[in-house]
Amino acid sequence: MEFTTQLLYAHDQILLAIMIFVIMLGMGASLTINDFKAVVRQPKGVLVGFISQFGIMPLIALGLATVLNFNPAFAIALILIGTLPGGTTSNMFTYFSRGSVALSISMTTASTMMALIMMPILLKLYTTGFTSQITASMQAAGETAEFIIPTGNIISSLVMVLVPVAMGMYLRKKSPGWAKTAEDTAGFVGILVILYLLLTAFIRHTSLFIQTPVTVYIGAIGLGLAGFFFGYWFSRLLGVYPLFQRAISLETGIQNGPVSFAVILLSFTEPVQSQMLWLAILYSTFIVITSSIITLHFRKKGRFDWDVYRNTHIHNRLFGKGYVTNYPDGFLHKRIADDPSQGTEPSQKRA
Repeated sequence: MEFTTQLLYAHDQILLAIMIFVIMLGMGASLTINDFKAVVRQPKGVLVGFISQFGIMPLIALGLATVLNFNPAFAIALILIGTLPGGTTSNMFTYFSRGSVALSISMTTASTMMALIMMPILLKLYTTGFTSQITASMQAAGETAEFIIPTGNIISSLVMVLVPVAMGMYLRKKSPGWAKTAEDTAGFVGILVILYLLLTAFIRHTSLFIQTPVTVYIGAIGLGLAGFFFGYWFSRLLGVYPLFQRAISLETGIQNGPVSFAVILLSFTEPVQSQMLWLAILYSTFIVITSSIITLHFRKKGRFDWDVYRNTHIHNRLFGKGYVTNYPDGFLHKRIADDPSQGTEPSQKRA
């Protein structure tokens, strides 16, 4: 699939830059030092999330790109998205799905920090075959250059993206009210900009939607769906509580799309940039739709254990953290019977 015209104009790229800044600022505004401490306090959940995020997702992306026979640019883009950390969107959907927001934020925090190390390693590991195909095509066209993954540029772009996160954390410390406004605005701005990009792309390049192979749509949608599935069942098989299962599932499937825009625009050049960016736009659009459907399912399924969690939480606030809520025998499902608060209060654990 070739892009004969420019996919994004200068003002589009400026708008994207603003969106990335606002979203990462909002993400930072949702974080405190206690969230970093929570990473240490909840090692099992964060470890499961780390394996799902940087172990399972890149492999899923590679598998989809291979099975669907993606061209090299689309394959590299899908793998790049598969190696991304989570973002504030997953925190929002976790809240609505009655999952553990604390774990979701902890996972987002940990994966964002680890992305500086893991993304370059994973991209180099999984994209070698595809970069060699691009090199062969370039040499066949008479060019002497060799296509490589720009590791230095990727690390630089990730560092640049983390700057507004630090600014958001500082804002949270100095002005919690403004920080809350930034946090609430971030996700909404992201959705608006992605819809704008799709709408303008449809108006300017209607043929793009028709020319885009069905397999590309399958890959863009399938990556998130596979992440939800594997994140949920992997955490369940390891005995993680339902409240955490939903958080890990959503955190695994929802990658930080805005970061992919920054990495692609700052690290890659044509002719692969437009193709990679197009796949990132498609993924970011459809992940909102699929996440909404999954969230509605989780919200309904998790109603009981969420009510138990809230009830236990209220008891702890009224009577102290050492108070153990006694439920009738058989009232609690076996998966939460030994820990009705799903691990939020260690004192609630029963022998």
